[in-house]
Formats: sequence, structure tokens, C-alpha cells
Amino acid sequence: SVSARGFNNVIASKLLVMIDGRAVYTPLYAGVFWDVQNVLLEDVDRIEVISGPGGALWGANAVNGVINIITKSAKQTQGLFVEAGTGNQKPWVGNLRYGGKIGSKVHYRVYGTTFKEASTRLAKPIIDSTDANDEWSIGQAGFKLDWQASEKDQVTIQSDFYDGYPNPDGGVKGGVVAIGGSIMARLAHTFSEKSVFCVQAYYDNTWRDFRNGFTENLKTYDIDFQYRFQLGKHQEITLGGDLRLMDHNTTSLPFFYFDPERKMLHIYSAFVQDKITILKDRIQFTIGSKFEHNVYTGMEYSPSARLAWTPEKNTVWGSVSRAVRTPSRIDQDFNLFLFQNFPIIVGAEFKPETVVAYELGWRIQPAQNLSLAVSTFYNDYKDLRSAEPGPPPFGYPFRIANGVEGYTYGAELSASYQPLSWWKLRGGYTFLEKKLTVKPDSKDLNKGTVESDDPNNQFLIQSLFDFPKQLESGFVLRYVDVLTNRYVPSYFELDVQIGWKITKWLQVSVVGQNLLDEHHPEFIPSSPSAREIQRSYYGKITFRI
Repeated sequence: SVSARGFNNVIASKLLVMIDGRAVYTPLYAGVFWDVQNVLLEDVDRIEVISGPGGALWGANAVNGVINIITKSAKQTQGLFVEAGTGNQKPWVGNLRYGGKIGSKVHYRVYGTTFKEASTRLAKPIIDSTDANDEWSIGQAGFKLDWQASEKDQVTIQSDFYDGYPNPDGGVKGGVVAIGGSIMARLAHTFSEKSVFCVQAYYDNTWRDFRNGFTENLKTYDIDFQYRFQLGKHQEITLGGDLRLMDHNTTSLPFFYFDPERKMLHIYSAFVQDKITILKDRIQFTIGSKFEHNVYTGMEYSPSARLAWTPEKNTVWGSVSRAVRTPSRIDQDFNLFLFQNFPIIVGAEFKPETVVAYELGWRIQPAQNLSLAVSTFYNDYKDLRSAEPGPPPFGYPFRIANGVEGYTYGAELSASYQPLSWWKLRGGYTFLEKKLTVKPDSKDLNKGTVESDDPNNQFLIQSLFDFPKQLESGFVLRYVDVLTNRYVPSYFELDVQIGWKITKWLQVSVVGQNLLDEHHPEFIPSSPSAREIQRSYYGKITFRI
């Protein structure tokens, strides 16, 4: 269960996630199968986390935030990298990567990675057994090739393939079967420092067998372009477009199916953004919008306006934006029967969920080794998902509709401080308040609570130490407030890592996670039974040359 600024549940649908510009999204429920998103950490260049709506640039489902994972170029990952580890909750972890070059203009890398996660713990033991039987394992391999075709042209081709048995819910011996792969090509042409054109195309195929007769097969074909250029002295224009076809195919069970089983989902979009800079670059005004057409509701739009003022060592900014969560197949095409001719859930017309967000923030760097930031927000939501009962006397079948609305507001604080050359501190605090209500014409069976599994307060502090003798250490202390609707108590937890760089090429590390409790719950879905996260330890050896 992963979300941003609230609305967290097992089918969270308001966070857009991308890996190297490829959307890892399933139209099954407008979310992400996190159990197969496995990026070799050694190859990550940066992870961009955009808090708040990002629809003006990224389109539908960038409602409460965007996570964009960007890997390093092949030129940055030359040589051999080998890593192996084991522990009580990680029976094995293995990573292998080799980077080389062909001539002076072509660089490449190939990699393989695998891991196994041990079972979590049942909150309520069954016949004296606490094993939740939800272990999972997965393997992944791929390559990336970068070709500097000329001084102004760069070509990238990369591909990944995975095969595994993820089992986040348990209850199915051996887990579900998940197989997938993608291939992507990108061309970037640089006209000047302030003018770049990029075109990218990818094909992605994912297949999941839930081991109960139901399968999902998704083929995605996507091509998009972006063009950034300077217009006069004070304007920077960014524009782009995207064409996407998703061939979504499911298998039907006797009383559980999507109608139709196979659906072609066409999406096409365009966006434009204008950044205007005045008063010696002290004030920036950015305005733009994305226009996107989908097969369910037609044309949708996601405008945004942002104003930033940057006096010395400070930035004060404010924004207003609109974002859309378009319908998924589970919203409109899902049907469930108790037995023949007795429907429990039937497909229905579902409108887009929308949010209008207002944000205000301030960043300051009072000293070279200290930076502080605070962001505040107020989000107004319309047409949120509800479960509407059918006609009396039984109230069946019920349908998915748009009977909930409401608002959230909150604040996000972050800080970074380096008191000594060998000691870094980072921390953050988040406050979130949410109020959802059922519309007067709605009889939502969940009374607006399905989207409400979020803590009011969260806190995190990270400390990193770089000691002499090639020793390094660090810890992360976090606090998560109570989840009222799911009856999960608040908790503190601590992760610690100690590493020793034995030689230039060899390093050993020991890691302890969730050290403050032998086991604790973090999130309890309505099904299956509650699981708990256990204290864990593992060690790893890393070799680089």
C-alpha cells in the first residue's frame, strides 16, 4: 500500500509512478503492482518525488504525487559490480552488473538481480502457527546501451525482463506467477543549452496468473515527444505529446469477470508549459496544461499555475492546479456474482475523480550546511469512488459510482544539516487531515471510509556517519501515527546499517531493520487476515572493479 498525501489502500490509485519515463501502471485498478518494480539500486541516478498534483506535465493519475525513478547512463556504470547477501527475512539477495564500451561513442551495461523475501507473520496465529505463508521471490535481467551518435544526438536503448512468484497477499501456495518485460528507445537532439528535442517509444508486456483461474495480460505501446526551447529572453516553452495503446486482456471465472474480457484502451494527449522569468530571475511564473483523451470519459484537462519568488537564500512559492484520476476497468467493467443470475457487483458508468489543489511553500538555506523547507496544501476532491447499493429488498447488485467528496489539508516539513564533515542529518515531518463526506444523493455502503487509511502524523530522521578507517554507518528512525479505520496502533521503528570498506574493491555491510519491535502491524487490508512485519537482520558483500 503506497500513496502520497493520503488515500492509501491496497488499490491506491492517485500516485503516478514511472521508471526511466515508462509508466508502470495497470488499467486493472489504476494503480501499480509494486511487487514487480525491481530496480538495481546501484544503477539509480536519482528518484524524483513530486508532492501534489503533476497532471499538467504527466497527465491522468498524477493526482497526489509523482515518483519518477531515473537510472544512470551506461557511461556512469562501467566495470564489474557484484553483490550478495542473506538474512533471516531475506534468505538471498544477489546483484550482478557489468558495464563496458564499444569504441569511444557506445557504452553499455548488462545486469541481473534476484531476491527472496521470507514470510510475514500472522497477527492472529492459526493452530499455533504464525507463518503467513506469503514469501516471494523474483529474478530480473536487462541491458542499457547509450550511443553518442554526434555532438548533438544521443540514442538510448534499454530493456528489462522479470519472472517471479510475488505473493503479497498470501493464501496461494507458491504465490502468483508474474512475467513481464519492456524495451524502450529514446533519441535526444540538443539544438543548444536552452533547446532540446526528445522522442521516446516503448513496448511493455506484463502477465499475471493469480493461481485461481484469473489472469491479466497487458500489452502497452507508447510513443511520446518533448520539445523545450527559449522564446525571447524571459520565456521557456516546453511542449509535448503522447500516443498510447493498452491491450488489456483478462480471463473470466464463472462468477468473477470483466465485461468485455479484452479491451483496447486508447489514450492520446498533448501538453504545453510556459515559464516566464522576470526581475533578474527573482520571479518565475509557470503556467501550463495537459489535455488527454481516454476511451471512458473522452477529453480531460489538467491545468496548473505556479509563482515563485527567490530573494537571496530564500524561495517562496504558491500554486493552484487541477488533476484527474480517469476510470479503471475495475470501476466500469467489473462484475461479481454470488451464483448464477444473482449479481453482487455490476459494471456502471464511472466519472473521473478530480482534485483542485492549492499549495504554498517556503525554502531557505540560512547557512551552507543547513537547508529548511515547508510546504502546505489544501486539496478539494470531487466524485470520489463509492459503492452504491442496489434496489430493495436485498440491496444487490451494488455498483461503483462517484458518491464521495471532501478535502484534505496538511503540511510537509523537511531539513538537511551537516554539523561536521563526516556527519549528515536529514529529517522530515508530515501532517495530514482529511474530511470525506457522502453526497446527499449517495448511499455509499462504506460511508466514505474506503479511501481513509492514512496517519495524521509521520516523522523521520536519517543520520549518516563517514568514520575514519573506511567505516561508515547510518540509521533511520521513523514514527507513524495510528490508522483509525484499520485499528493499527502508532509505532516507532529503527533501521541501522554498518559498513566497512576493506579495500578499494571490497565492502561488507550489516543491516538491521525494524529493531524496536519483534513484530508490528503497519497496514491491515480487509482481506486476507492481518499481517505483521518482523525484526530482521542481513549481511551483504559488495565487490566493485
